Amino acid sequence: MIERKSGSYDGRSKSSAYKDLVWTVATSSDTSVSIEKQTQLTLDTIQANLVELNSDKSKIVSAQVYIANMADKQLMDSVWKNWLGDNSEHWPQRACLGVNLEGNVLIEVTVTAIRK
Repeated sequence: MIERKSGSYDGRSKSSAYKDLVWTVATSSDTSVSIEKQTQLTLDTIQANLVELNSDKSKIVSAQVYIANMADKQLMDSVWKNWLGDNSEHWPQRACLGVNLEGNVLIEVTVTAIRK
């Protein structure tokens, strides 16, 4: 049975899970702030979504990061690495793509993780 968690947008869930796999997506709750702050807010939401489905950031196996400006990648990476921590055993496979995002959204992150 697929478990789905409703989000604030029509037509999609913020998270879903099936057996031991969890998928979630997030953007920043405040799009008036810098790429660093938007990244932190987005990752905080990712963690909360994962916890809601009995997982956490240490269980992420794959991540896709979409940023509006690839020139901001180093700034985003700094926040990303700090969020994950120094233990490289918890670093997931990750792709980072420059894309056109809606409005003032500077980052969107989607992950696949394992349940605890």
